[in-house]
Amino acid sequence: MIQPIGQLERRMQACSREATVAIKQWVGLFSLLAILSSGLRAEPGVSDTEILIGQSAAFSGPAEQLGKQMAAGAKVYFDHVNQNGGIHGRKIRLLSLDDGYEPDRAKANTLKLINAEKVFALFGYVGTPTSLAALPIFTEEKVPFFGAFTGAQALREPFNRYIFNVRAGYNEETEEIVNQLLTLSLKRIAVFYQNDAYGQAGLKGVTEALARRKLAPVVTGTVERNSTDVAAAVKAIGPVKADAVIMVSAYKSVSAFVKAMKREGFNTQFHNVSFVGSMALAKELGADGSGVAVAQVMPFPWRGTLRIVRDYQEMMKKAGKDNIDFVSLEGYVAAQVLVEGLRRTGKDLTRDKLISGLESMSKTDVGGFAINFSKSSHNASSFVDLTIIGKNGKFFR
Repeated sequence: MIQPIGQLERRMQACSREATVAIKQWVGLFSLLAILSSGLRAEPGVSDTEILIGQSAAFSGPAEQLGKQMAAGAKVYFDHVNQNGGIHGRKIRLLSLDDGYEPDRAKANTLKLINAEKVFALFGYVGTPTSLAALPIFTEEKVPFFGAFTGAQALREPFNRYIFNVRAGYNEETEEIVNQLLTLSLKRIAVFYQNDAYGQAGLKGVTEALARRKLAPVVTGTVERNSTDVAAAVKAIGPVKADAVIMVSAYKSVSAFVKAMKREGFNTQFHNVSFVGSMALAKELGADGSGVAVAQVMPFPWRGTLRIVRDYQEMMKKAGKDNIDFVSLEGYVAAQVLVEGLRRTGKDLTRDKLISGLESMSKTDVGGFAINFSKSSHNASSFVDLTIIGKNGKFFR
């Protein structure tokens, strides 16, 4: 039956209104899905205004100066970046947790930083045993682990996509120390080392360096982590009268060992890898520090030959910090390299893009310090220098 024109128009208008409502409902649904999808894709630790970085380090206990100095140097640079607009409008916030240089606490901190605090990346961990405790966690969660204060080979081999090392490794440090000692015809070399993953890594480096020259340590002695009970080590190493002792431990135990050796009349050449904490060691040793050598993986922090050192000195002074040393410089350098990687990712920041940004930093100069990351190597530097403590507690090259 043919409907009247008015009735047909009204029905058409009703259908039009229903269609409009349906379209609006679908548009609203798609908009909601888009928002939810965007939220699901949002990278942990990244907002429109902030990038949250997590750190677990020793801020208490016998190794506390290492964590405090590492964080201090990093914070000085991050604050400088934030004061100048941040990274593509985002400010960096470093969330630091104390692990007391104990692996179990570092593991718990890492879980908290990733799962509860939702950090974007991990930065500036201090120590081999603590970093190794975190390794399976950040690897499984695919969280970048950047600039740890350790030269352990286990964080370099096998290759791990999420680990980026700024400093040279212990193998490179011990090679340089052994080469220096043999140049001086000092072949009878003993090793005093911390009885954990850090000490074992250093011992292995020394042993391999000596083996390449058909030599071996004449004797070894150990100390437990976070302990200064060195009596057994002195008893084992002292009577052998080695030409030199290479020490792989933290500053308090090294200081206790050197002082005990000298009290017993066992005078020899004492050499350390960089992790010992140079200024903290010099302070602990006092008058007994004269002549003690330390390998370094950072430029000399009191000489402004390089622009990165001059900038570091200036920013530390501006921040009211007079504790210039190798450890805070390392924190500063690591922070600057991380920031360059963040800048290279652009505004759309993701963990994968950060990794790509860092991997693009081949033959990159950061104020005179060479950085060489690539897709096949996440070890930025092989720089090693040798220093010695003078009579006044100051360091000389």
